[in-house]
Amino acid sequence: MTMSVALPALGEHVQEEEPLLEVSTDKVDTEIPAPAKGVLLTIVVGEDETVEVGAEVAVIGLPDAEPSAATAVTAAPAAPVTAPQPVPSSAPVAQPPAAAPVPQLAPAPAPVPQLAPAPMPAPAPAVAPTPRPIPAAATAAVPPTAALRGHTAAVPRLRKAVGDSLKQALLEQAQLTSTVEADATGLLRLWRRTADGYMARESFALTPLPFFVLAAAQALKAHPVINARIDAGGATITYYDIEHVGITVDTDQGPATPVVRGAGDLTASGIARAVHDLTDHALAGRLTPEDVAGATFTVSDTGTRGALFDTLIVPPHQAAILGVGAAVRRPAVVQDGDEEFIGVRELVRLSFSYDHRLVDGADAARYLTTVKKIVEAAAFENIR
Repeated sequence: MTMSVALPALGEHVQEEEPLLEVSTDKVDTEIPAPAKGVLLTIVVGEDETVEVGAEVAVIGLPDAEPSAATAVTAAPAAPVTAPQPVPSSAPVAQPPAAAPVPQLAPAPAPVPQLAPAPMPAPAPAVAPTPRPIPAAATAAVPPTAALRGHTAAVPRLRKAVGDSLKQALLEQAQLTSTVEADATGLLRLWRRTADGYMARESFALTPLPFFVLAAAQALKAHPVINARIDAGGATITYYDIEHVGITVDTDQGPATPVVRGAGDLTASGIARAVHDLTDHALAGRLTPEDVAGATFTVSDTGTRGALFDTLIVPPHQAAILGVGAAVRRPAVVQDGDEEFIGVRELVRLSFSYDHRLVDGADAARYLTTVKKIVEAAAFENIR
């Protein structure tokens, strides 16, 4: 992993826990606090320079020290900005395990708390510990849409990092896209029927996205070949035994992808709460590295912006991504027992991009068909 850094000026006094530098990964912008009170004696890297995680970026000395009078002291190894990929409960196997029933279990475990660094009596290098969220006001401003005409600006660090990561994924993977059309009439009726009571009970608005996330996660349980990753050398495949589903959020700084952990073991209400909280954090610029790490699959809802479907890019270290298109009211054939008739239905196109090194076209079709059946059944009773 790499990070781009932006430091204060040489010789500046800093307070312990004062924001010292900003880092940008391919998923999130965060800030690093000063590990101790003192003066910035040495800057090892320049602004917007890319460095390895854990590398020394600066040295903080005692408050009365001069920039040329300090000696660096080695600090403990820094934690990486992004958490490692989820570890499967068993070794990789050549064939995916059999389908399993879909349980409704307790919510996913809370993220591990971060401990503040101990005061440092002697000069210490400012390295990259586990970052903290950066306030929305501290992120680089993006001009309003009307102001973009005739405007030239530097590419934001987050947008550049995301772009580089997706470009690398395209170079490394053999990506294809399949699409089906699902009748979401029942699902959307359930959503509308439930929305007002849900707002009164939970104090936030219910959107259709949690239903699609739950459908995607439940289908992953039946098709574990989709919930997998292939290693960089293409020699081993890891099939995950848990469904961590990333959701794309449209922010001013570019797309963010926070992760609903254990989505396959949550109820629709549990997913709705997680989606709401993560979306709020993303829009406010308060996502932490833990919020965006470890996705085993991703759902992208561009239908809320009016797109019928997308040919999405599979994120790095995943086998596939599901796109949810806009709901369109159209005449369609409706079957009631042995009878068929024409009715006005709300149809949604589901697009599924996948890495063909791991997922075959038949696998993609089977997975999409399962998602379609879950969406059309609209059996999400736990949302009430």
